[in-house]
Amino acid sequence: MRRNLVAVVSILVLGLLLVSPALAAPSQGFFERGDDIYDSFGISRNRSANEDGFFQIVGNDFDPIIARESLGDNIDVAWELGRSFTEKYPEPKQRAREIFKFVRDRVIYTSDVDGFDHEEFAQNADEIAGTILEKGRAPGDCEDDAILLAVLYKAAGYRSAIVLAPGHAATLVYLPNYNKAARVFTLEGEKGWVWAEATGSTNELGWVAPSLVSAPMVARELTEQAIPKKELTYRLTSIPQASSRGGFSVGGISPFFSVVFMLWLFSSMGRRPLSRRR
Repeated sequence: MRRNLVAVVSILVLGLLLVSPALAAPSQGFFERGDDIYDSFGISRNRSANEDGFFQIVGNDFDPIIARESLGDNIDVAWELGRSFTEKYPEPKQRAREIFKFVRDRVIYTSDVDGFDHEEFAQNADEIAGTILEKGRAPGDCEDDAILLAVLYKAAGYRSAIVLAPGHAATLVYLPNYNKAARVFTLEGEKGWVWAEATGSTNELGWVAPSLVSAPMVARELTEQAIPKKELTYRLTSIPQASSRGGFSVGGISPFFSVVFMLWLFSSMGRRPLSRRR
């Protein structure tokens, strides 16, 4: 069964260029409680903070728990998509670049207001990958890019991490001796982590925005530990996407960015930021 799924995903990947772009179908299996939208794992998709937030930001630390909805016992379409790159691109550095370009070219930057009619709404890797394979494109913003990239890299045999900076999320992939990166980062004393910033249509793997060079950052490496399903008694509903193809939404600050800024403020006072090396 697994081999058949890998074969199907590989064929779909090869045929993506023939698929016309379109918006995704509504995501299924959510429930609303107060102002929060929860998925079937009990994770809030429109709040990054606290134990049930999608990035589990608590105090001066965080855990991108939403990524673990696609890892371990929960592996699905995103994992198989990542594995398909190992067969097509056996050389590790080329494979890393191709995965980056795939996400960069297939996730169309769309604000959450324009894409989901919510100020904040995070997608998991399987939802984004499934939309891409079905429609050729998927709407998403920086945290969606980061979540998908981190899972694809993990599935393709790399170590990966999600990094947060004020108002931004990106991915780190462990690529020692990669000589095309503008900067190489050190995570937990280990050199060789490369910045993956897929939100710009002309970005290359390893490019870092100058405004982020001196910004305080924190990062968390992904593990293959799955997040367990919870027994839920709430009525599940659909969260539809807006009809707009989106773009940047001007006016107002995302609650996610506000929480992240406070996290960085605390971490910059009490922790050493992620170090950078040329």
